[in-house]
Amino acid sequence: MALLQSASALAQTHAVRRTPWGDPDLQGTYTNKNEVSTPFERPAAFEGRRIEDISPAEVAAVLKKRDDDRPGVQAVAPGRVGPIEWQSQVDLTKGSRLWFVTSPRDGHIPPLTAEARTRAAGRLGTPRAEERVDSWVDLSLSARCITEGLPASMIPGTSGNSYEIVQGPGYVAIRYERIHDVRIIPLDGRPHANVRAHLGDARGRFQKDTLVVETTHFRDESAYRGANPDRLRIVETFSPQPHGTLIWNVTVDDPTTWTGPWTFSMALSPDAEEQILEYACHEGNRAMANTLSAARAQESIGQRTGR
Repeated sequence: MALLQSASALAQTHAVRRTPWGDPDLQGTYTNKNEVSTPFERPAAFEGRRIEDISPAEVAAVLKKRDDDRPGVQAVAPGRVGPIEWQSQVDLTKGSRLWFVTSPRDGHIPPLTAEARTRAAGRLGTPRAEERVDSWVDLSLSARCITEGLPASMIPGTSGNSYEIVQGPGYVAIRYERIHDVRIIPLDGRPHANVRAHLGDARGRFQKDTLVVETTHFRDESAYRGANPDRLRIVETFSPQPHGTLIWNVTVDDPTTWTGPWTFSMALSPDAEEQILEYACHEGNRAMANTLSAARAQESIGQRTGR
C-alpha cells in the first residue's frame, strides 16, 4: 500500500506511458477526495510511531473507523461528505495514508521562527472577518472567489477535489476545480520571471518519470500559511505509480517562517468520472454581501444599545 512506503522507495518497474514527443504522460483527471478526513499532522494516538511501523491491518482498521465516524453523514446520505448542496461520494477506507506530513519524521510541521511569530502577531492585530468586517478586504481570497493559493488548491476539502493535468511540448498545465485556478509550468529551463502571482512562478523538469516543479515569487496575501513571499520556495514531485496513481510530495521551505523545511504527501487517484465541473464561484454567492450587510446591522444594533 502506498501509505506504508515513500514514493522514492517504490520500485518503478511498471511502464509509464509516453507523449508523442517523448515525455512521461501524466495527463488525465485525478482526485484526492478520499483523503478529505486525513489529519495533516500525525495524530496523538500515533506519537512515537512511523507510518512504515504501522501494519496494513491497523491502517485498514483506522481508515474504516474514520469512515464510520463521520458525524451526521451516514444518517443523511451514506458515503457522502460535505454540505448537502455539493456532496461528493467518498470512501475514506480508500485513503492513501494516516496523516500527510512525512518530514520531519515526527509527522509535525516545524515550529515558527521568532520572525514569523512577530509577523503573525501583526496580522492577528488587524480586524478579522469573524470579529469585524469593515470591507471586502477583510474577507479571505477564497471567500472572494480569487484563489485558494498553492498548494492549498490541491489539498482535499468538502468540494472541488478534481484536478486535470494537460501536457504539450515543453509545458505541463494543472487545472484545479476550485475557483478554476490553472498553473502553466514551463519545462525548458528558463529562469523565474520577476513577476509575483497567487500561485507563484513555476518551473518544471522531468527526472526519469517524475515531474519536479519548483515554485517561487509568491504574493504576500496568498503565500502559504502566512509565509514570507520573498523566501518561500515550494518543490513538488508527481511520481507515477502502478495503476495510474500519482504520489504528490510537497516540500515547503522558508527559513524566515519555519525552523526547517517540511514535506507532506498524498496520493492523486485517476478517476475519469471526476471531470472538472464549472465552479461558478460568484453565481448565486451572496456570502460577501450578506457578511458585510450583517456587520453593518450588528453595528447599528450596538449603536442603539450603547454597546
